[in-house]
Amino acid sequence: MVCVPARAGFFTDDAAAIAAGAKHDGFRYAGPPLTPGFTQIRQPGEALSVLLLLEDGQVAHGDCAAVQYSGVGGRDPVFTAALAGNAVLEAVAPALIGAEVDDFAALSARLDDLRFGGRPLHTAVRYGVSQALLDAAARARGITMAEVVRDDWDTGVELGPVPMFVQSGDDRYANVDKMILKQAGALPHGLVNNVETKLGLQGEILAEYVTWVRDRVLALRAGSDYVPTLHFDVYGTVGAAFGGDTELIADYLARLGELAAPFALTIEQAVDAGSTPDQVKAMSSLREALSSRGSNVSLAVDEWCNTLADIEQFVAARAVDVVHVKTPDLGGLHATIEALLLVRRSGLRAYCGGTCNETDRSAQVCAHVAMACGAAQVLAKPGMGVDEGLMVVGNEMARVTALAASRSARPDATPAVDGRRRSS
Repeated sequence: MVCVPARAGFFTDDAAAIAAGAKHDGFRYAGPPLTPGFTQIRQPGEALSVLLLLEDGQVAHGDCAAVQYSGVGGRDPVFTAALAGNAVLEAVAPALIGAEVDDFAALSARLDDLRFGGRPLHTAVRYGVSQALLDAAARARGITMAEVVRDDWDTGVELGPVPMFVQSGDDRYANVDKMILKQAGALPHGLVNNVETKLGLQGEILAEYVTWVRDRVLALRAGSDYVPTLHFDVYGTVGAAFGGDTELIADYLARLGELAAPFALTIEQAVDAGSTPDQVKAMSSLREALSSRGSNVSLAVDEWCNTLADIEQFVAARAVDVVHVKTPDLGGLHATIEALLLVRRSGLRAYCGGTCNETDRSAQVCAHVAMACGAAQVLAKPGMGVDEGLMVVGNEMARVTALAASRSARPDATPAVDGRRRSS
């Protein structure tokens, strides 16, 4: 195993400081950080490439990376490549070197039991190592990572591109034009992370923005049948603005749904209740309130939905319409796969997400997973520039689709003795 410090696709931001009103100073934020582990409110994202040197000379590759808003919402602390490298070499390598790579699920699950410094491995470490393990399994079998997941979990999915969801960052207007021109499946995210400057004290800023996005799609789709979902992440600001009053929040969201018409509207993280049980309860109540109003606004969950066990709670309560399976937060990819399949089979919409602060490699691997699990949408990542994420994820899905179709059409494709499909 070889570890290489790398760059993530964006920055790590102190969500608490931003929510408290930290002001932009150019691209950075002015003032001291509030969340432990941050040295400044906005700091460059770090990643760690993990390379597995296989005995046949091939190299499998995954990237450890954490979400943009680390250390809040029940997540692991800020990720550093140096500490992660020590964890991989001291705790992971002894457990994996010499292992047979064919059984990805078992190897990925093994990461959950490893400890470094007396604690479970950081979710970002498990995430990156499991990517490399999935790549290794695919190389050993001579198939794509998507085919490994499809076959090992028997998903029954025909491999094909998944609708891509794109996020704008702070460039909320020019980036939306890019999304429309390139016909993203869902847009624009909007980064509504402050009540005063992004939402409005009565929600008026977001209402105006939703109207603008709707009108912009209608104006730029040029008579085509392009019908994206309008999806905004509000980071709990709606709940904060309306004092946590479910009825007032539902009234406001229903009005946003009317403004978004004729497009479907999804609101992510409308409230932040402070814990997983409270978040389940709050989102369930809000979903019922919207239903009683006859509103078709969909609710998505993000914070406090960080593990497979958390997702099981939201699904069991049917607390939301869309579950953001935030890949770096779930650790090993086996958990992401189980989560996506659980959500899809429950009849809810499975969003294979993540963060702008990942890498090209983690984005590629997630494209395989999203396709194999039949996700409703996948995040175009990394970065906030729109074009790069659409390119990385979209091109990977196109390649996988073509390879899988070509292999299924070949007369020399034969099953292996273990039942997994291989080609001679």
